Amino acid sequence: MKNFDVVIIGSGPGGYVSAIRCAQLGFNTALIEKYNTLGGTCLNVGCIPSKALLDSSHHYDDAQKHFEKHGIEAKDIKLNFKQMIDRKNEVVSQTTGGINYLMDKNKITVFNGFGSFKDATHITIAQADGATETIEATKTIIATGSKPSSLPFIKVDKKRVITSTEALNLTEVPKHLIIIGGGVIGLELGQVYLRLGAQVSVIEFMPSIIPTMDAMLAKELQRSLKKQGMKFYTGHKVTSVKNEGKEVIVIADDKKENLIEFKGDYVLVAVGRRPYTDKLGLENAGVKLTDRGQVETNAQLRTNIPNIYAIGDVVKGAMLAHKAEEEGVLVAEIMAGQKPHIDYNLIPGVIYTWPEVASVGQTEEQLKVNGIAYKVGAFPMRALGRARASMDIDGQVKILADATTDEILGVHMIGARAADMIAEAVTAMEFRASAEDVARMSHAHPTYTEAIKEAALAATGNRAIHV
Repeated sequence: MKNFDVVIIGSGPGGYVSAIRCAQLGFNTALIEKYNTLGGTCLNVGCIPSKALLDSSHHYDDAQKHFEKHGIEAKDIKLNFKQMIDRKNEVVSQTTGGINYLMDKNKITVFNGFGSFKDATHITIAQADGATETIEATKTIIATGSKPSSLPFIKVDKKRVITSTEALNLTEVPKHLIIIGGGVIGLELGQVYLRLGAQVSVIEFMPSIIPTMDAMLAKELQRSLKKQGMKFYTGHKVTSVKNEGKEVIVIADDKKENLIEFKGDYVLVAVGRRPYTDKLGLENAGVKLTDRGQVETNAQLRTNIPNIYAIGDVVKGAMLAHKAEEEGVLVAEIMAGQKPHIDYNLIPGVIYTWPEVASVGQTEEQLKVNGIAYKVGAFPMRALGRARASMDIDGQVKILADATTDEILGVHMIGARAADMIAEAVTAMEFRASAEDVARMSHAHPTYTEAIKEAALAATGNRAIHV
């Protein structure tokens, strides 16, 4: 029987990053993955392929709508949807192949098969051909991630009623794509197909889209996407989804409990994700789950079984690849006797629509609920020379700072390259910077990040210069 210091079940961002850090720290490390490729949901059917399609569709949309304004005359522009999907698949293949290289480089043993606990220190690996193998692990990290959720009355047939996985591999552009759920996944994929010519309708149960983010972001994003042609039905409760062959009918109650009927050729169910613990044999190891189906852990991400840890989407907290990566490193370093930390308040959230949305820290709504006195500084992207130069004028940056100490409590932005700009806010807040600190920093001109400086100036005595 093969013995390892650490065995990690699941090769997503949390799993493979944790494996690398474990190997760097001198642990004899093994990684178990049930699929043929490494990288988990993120690299195979999540973050990476969706960004590839977002970028490709953005180029197509620009060529159709904006090239002429830039003085570029391009006639008879045609969509080769198969090539777009093929390019996406190439990006995925290159990225997952890179993980194979990293495993070899760090001398990590990779097992392809479905890993499940035989007991707290033994893991059985069932291979696709029916063969099984059992290995021994001194310590185990559960990094099995999550799967798309649905609603009890919806039958996901993966043909007309689909999840994000199928939406990344369609063979045609929908005529009318109905999206159930106004969160990150639905909006990103909705914009892809909107750009490619589909009618897109978003049905959201809550009063606004992206309900967990700052209300300003929801308002600005909905306004921008609506301007692009996306239709929104917030405060609507879906009660029925019927596949009629080439047509899918969705019934929903509106805010006044009137029945509203939607007809489309595809329905994307994007109501969130659930922790994936199916058939892991957790009961054999004695590992406890929460009432929400997550693996129960303490502050060190250790389960109730001392030698078993869990990270990423399978535990509490935001289901984000970078959160899983941080947790994977944290667990590896704890095992090595180090004392790492994660400030979960400083895990940024990003939506890769255009304009992009990014947020870190507390929202204005949270500050109000918690009774924290704060001040606000905001700056519109349209006031930036760089934004006007690129014709990306939608959005704004908002900084929330403590009313007494001026410490930055939250930064919320929507606009071009917000996904990259949010790192400045995370850095500032990690070092507990004040709005004044950021306002005094020199920002290159012309750049989008000048909006952060201007918002900081606005938060410290209404000193913004260019508005």
